Amino acid sequence: MNNLLILGAGGHGKVVAESAAAMGNWKEIAFLDNQFPELDSVLGWRVLGPWEETTDYFSRGYDVFLAMGDNALRYKWLGILQDMGIEPASIIHPAAWVSPSAKIGSGCALFAGAVMNASARLGAGSILNTGATVDHDCVLAESAHVSPGAHLAGGVTVGKRSWIGIGASVIEGVTIGSDVTIGAGSVVIDNIPDGQRVAGVPARRIDTNE
Repeated sequence: MNNLLILGAGGHGKVVAESAAAMGNWKEIAFLDNQFPELDSVLGWRVLGPWEETTDYFSRGYDVFLAMGDNALRYKWLGILQDMGIEPASIIHPAAWVSPSAKIGSGCALFAGAVMNASARLGAGSILNTGATVDHDCVLAESAHVSPGAHLAGGVTVGKRSWIGIGASVIEGVTIGSDVTIGAGSVVIDNIPDGQRVAGVPARRIDTNE
Protein backbone atom coordinates (compact mmCIF):
# COMPACT_ATOMS: atom_id res chain seq x y z
CA MET A 1 0.00 0.00 0.00
CA ASN A 2 1.45 3.35 -1.10
CA ASN A 3 1.38 6.72 0.65
CA LEU A 4 -0.50 9.73 -0.75
CA LEU A 5 1.06 13.15 -1.27
CA ILE A 6 -1.45 15.99 -1.72
CA LEU A 7 -0.19 19.16 -3.42
CA GLY A 8 -2.12 22.00 -1.79
CA ALA A 9 -3.16 22.18 1.86
CA GLY A 10 -6.00 24.71 1.57
CA GLY A 11 -9.73 24.08 1.91
CA HIS A 12 -9.87 21.90 -1.21
CA GLY A 13 -6.89 19.91 0.04
CA LYS A 14 -8.65 19.26 3.35
CA VAL A 15 -11.66 17.75 1.59
CA VAL A 16 -9.35 15.70 -0.61
CA ALA A 17 -7.49 14.34 2.42
CA GLU A 18 -10.64 13.35 4.29
CA SER A 19 -12.08 11.73 1.15
CA ALA A 20 -8.82 9.84 0.61
CA ALA A 21 -8.87 8.66 4.22
CA ALA A 22 -12.44 7.41 3.75
CA MET A 23 -11.29 5.39 0.73
CA GLY A 24 -8.70 3.56 2.82
CA ASN A 25 -6.33 3.07 -0.12
CA TRP A 26 -3.24 4.73 1.36
CA LYS A 27 -1.07 3.94 4.35
CA GLU A 28 -0.09 7.54 5.00
CA ILE A 29 -1.44 10.91 3.80
CA ALA A 30 0.72 14.05 3.73
CA PHE A 31 0.75 17.48 2.07
CA LEU A 32 3.10 19.70 0.13
CA ASP A 33 2.24 23.40 0.28
CA ASN A 34 4.15 26.60 -0.41
CA GLN A 35 3.16 27.96 3.02
CA PHE A 36 5.65 25.51 4.54
CA PRO A 37 7.38 25.81 7.04
CA GLU A 38 4.87 28.26 8.60
CA LEU A 39 2.22 25.63 7.89
CA ASP A 40 3.44 22.25 9.11
CA SER A 41 0.21 20.27 9.62
CA VAL A 42 -3.42 20.21 8.48
CA LEU A 43 -6.12 18.24 10.30
CA GLY A 44 -3.39 16.15 11.88
CA TRP A 45 -1.62 15.31 8.60
CA ARG A 46 1.91 16.57 8.07
CA VAL A 47 2.98 19.24 5.58
CA LEU A 48 6.36 18.01 4.36
CA GLY A 49 7.56 20.91 2.21
CA PRO A 50 6.75 23.16 -0.78
CA TRP A 51 5.27 21.96 -4.08
CA GLU A 52 8.63 22.03 -5.83
CA GLU A 53 9.84 19.08 -3.74
CA THR A 54 7.27 16.78 -5.37
CA THR A 55 9.73 14.59 -7.23
CA ASP A 56 11.74 13.90 -4.06
CA TYR A 57 8.92 11.72 -2.76
CA PHE A 58 8.22 9.52 -5.77
CA SER A 59 10.98 7.08 -4.88
CA ARG A 60 9.56 6.82 -1.36
CA GLY A 61 6.31 5.15 -2.36
CA TYR A 62 4.07 8.22 -2.62
CA ASP A 63 1.20 8.62 -5.06
CA VAL A 64 0.42 12.26 -5.84
CA PHE A 65 -2.79 14.28 -6.09
CA LEU A 66 -3.15 17.90 -7.26
CA ALA A 67 -5.39 19.77 -4.80
CA MET A 68 -5.12 23.25 -6.32
CA GLY A 69 -8.56 24.82 -6.54
CA ASP A 70 -7.42 27.13 -9.35
CA ASN A 71 -8.25 25.33 -12.61
CA ALA A 72 -5.44 26.93 -14.62
CA LEU A 73 -2.82 26.15 -11.97
CA ARG A 74 -4.02 22.56 -11.68
CA TYR A 75 -3.91 22.23 -15.48
CA LYS A 76 -0.33 23.55 -15.49
CA TRP A 77 0.76 21.03 -12.87
CA LEU A 78 -0.93 18.21 -14.75
CA GLY A 79 1.36 19.06 -17.65
CA ILE A 80 4.40 19.13 -15.37
CA LEU A 81 3.60 15.66 -14.01
CA GLN A 82 2.81 14.28 -17.46
CA ASP A 83 6.17 15.54 -18.75
CA MET A 84 7.78 13.54 -15.93
CA GLY A 85 5.77 10.44 -16.84
CA ILE A 86 3.70 10.61 -13.65
CA GLU A 87 -0.01 9.85 -13.56
CA PRO A 88 -1.70 11.45 -10.53
CA ALA A 89 -4.13 9.45 -8.42
CA SER A 90 -7.88 10.05 -8.46
CA ILE A 91 -9.89 10.53 -5.27
CA ILE A 92 -13.42 9.10 -5.30
CA HIS A 93 -15.30 9.37 -2.00
CA PRO A 94 -17.12 6.14 -1.08
CA ALA A 95 -20.40 8.08 -1.02
CA ALA A 96 -20.05 9.17 -4.67
CA TRP A 97 -21.84 7.20 -7.40
CA VAL A 98 -20.01 6.42 -10.66
CA SER A 99 -21.79 4.50 -13.40
CA PRO A 100 -19.89 1.41 -14.56
CA SER A 101 -19.98 2.85 -18.09
CA ALA A 102 -18.55 6.25 -17.05
CA LYS A 103 -14.87 7.06 -17.55
CA ILE A 104 -12.71 9.09 -15.17
CA GLY A 105 -9.31 10.54 -16.13
CA SER A 106 -6.29 10.62 -13.86
CA GLY A 107 -6.08 13.14 -11.03
CA CYS A 108 -9.85 13.67 -10.68
CA ALA A 109 -11.75 14.34 -7.45
CA LEU A 110 -15.32 13.15 -6.83
CA PHE A 111 -16.62 14.10 -3.40
CA ALA A 112 -19.50 12.79 -1.28
CA GLY A 113 -22.87 12.80 -3.03
CA ALA A 114 -21.40 13.36 -6.49
CA VAL A 115 -23.01 11.40 -9.33
CA MET A 116 -21.67 10.41 -12.76
CA ASN A 117 -24.26 8.67 -14.89
CA ALA A 118 -24.07 6.38 -17.92
CA SER A 119 -21.32 7.01 -20.49
CA ALA A 120 -20.24 10.32 -18.90
CA ARG A 121 -16.55 11.21 -19.21
CA LEU A 122 -14.46 13.28 -16.81
CA GLY A 123 -11.16 14.65 -18.10
CA ALA A 124 -7.89 14.50 -16.16
CA GLY A 125 -7.63 16.83 -13.19
CA SER A 126 -11.36 17.61 -13.06
CA ILE A 127 -13.45 18.09 -9.90
CA LEU A 128 -16.98 16.84 -9.33
CA ASN A 129 -17.68 18.50 -6.02
CA THR A 130 -20.03 17.68 -3.15
CA GLY A 131 -23.53 16.78 -4.34
CA ALA A 132 -22.82 17.72 -7.97
CA THR A 133 -24.29 15.61 -10.77
CA VAL A 134 -23.19 14.89 -14.32
CA ASP A 135 -25.82 13.04 -16.31
CA HIS A 136 -25.55 10.57 -19.17
CA ASP A 137 -23.17 11.23 -22.07
CA CYS A 138 -21.66 14.42 -20.65
CA VAL A 139 -18.04 15.09 -21.60
CA LEU A 140 -15.83 17.29 -19.42
CA ALA A 141 -12.35 18.22 -20.61
CA GLU A 142 -9.23 18.52 -18.44
CA SER A 143 -9.29 20.54 -15.20
CA ALA A 144 -12.98 21.42 -15.31
CA HIS A 145 -14.78 21.99 -11.99
CA VAL A 146 -18.44 21.30 -11.27
CA SER A 147 -19.06 23.04 -7.93
CA PRO A 148 -21.18 21.76 -5.02
CA GLY A 149 -24.82 21.24 -5.90
CA ALA A 150 -24.39 22.05 -9.61
CA HIS A 151 -26.13 19.84 -12.15
CA LEU A 152 -25.42 19.03 -15.80
CA ALA A 153 -28.23 17.44 -17.80
CA GLY A 154 -27.51 14.78 -20.41
CA GLY A 155 -25.14 15.36 -23.31
CA VAL A 156 -23.47 18.53 -21.98
CA THR A 157 -19.91 19.26 -23.13
CA VAL A 158 -17.55 21.34 -20.95
CA GLY A 159 -14.17 22.65 -22.16
CA LYS A 160 -10.81 22.77 -20.43
CA ARG A 161 -10.45 24.72 -17.17
CA SER A 162 -14.09 25.81 -17.08
CA TRP A 163 -15.86 26.41 -13.76
CA ILE A 164 -19.53 25.61 -13.15
CA GLY A 165 -20.51 27.65 -10.07
CA ILE A 166 -22.24 26.37 -6.95
CA GLY A 167 -25.88 25.47 -7.53
CA ALA A 168 -25.79 26.16 -11.28
CA SER A 169 -27.83 24.11 -13.74
CA VAL A 170 -27.10 23.36 -17.40
CA ILE A 171 -29.82 22.03 -19.71
CA GLU A 172 -29.28 19.04 -21.98
CA GLY A 173 -27.05 19.21 -25.03
CA VAL A 174 -25.37 22.54 -24.23
CA THR A 175 -21.73 23.11 -25.18
CA ILE A 176 -19.60 25.17 -22.77
CA GLY A 177 -16.23 26.31 -24.10
CA SER A 178 -12.84 26.37 -22.40
CA ASP A 179 -11.97 28.86 -19.61
CA VAL A 180 -15.64 29.69 -19.00
CA THR A 181 -16.92 30.80 -15.58
CA ILE A 182 -20.58 30.20 -14.75
CA GLY A 183 -21.86 32.12 -11.73
CA ALA A 184 -23.53 30.58 -8.69
CA GLY A 185 -27.16 29.59 -9.18
CA SER A 186 -27.12 30.29 -12.92
CA VAL A 187 -29.32 28.44 -15.41
CA VAL A 188 -27.51 27.81 -18.69
CA ILE A 189 -29.80 27.27 -21.70
CA ASP A 190 -27.49 28.28 -24.58
CA ASN A 191 -24.00 27.38 -25.74
CA ILE A 192 -21.18 29.48 -24.23
CA PRO A 193 -18.05 30.36 -26.24
CA ASP A 194 -14.52 30.10 -24.84
CA GLY A 195 -13.42 32.54 -22.16
CA GLN A 196 -16.79 34.02 -21.23
CA ARG A 197 -18.16 34.78 -17.75
CA VAL A 198 -21.91 34.28 -17.44
CA ALA A 199 -24.43 34.51 -14.62
CA GLY A 200 -28.16 34.75 -14.02
CA VAL A 201 -31.43 33.03 -14.90
CA PRO A 202 -31.14 32.49 -17.75
CA ALA A 203 -27.37 32.93 -17.80
CA ARG A 204 -26.04 35.89 -19.78
CA ARG A 205 -22.61 37.28 -20.42
CA ILE A 206 -21.28 39.67 -17.78
CA ASP A 207 -18.42 42.14 -17.95
CA THR A 208 -15.44 41.78 -15.64
CA ASN A 209 -16.54 44.83 -13.59
CA GLU A 210 -20.03 43.44 -12.86
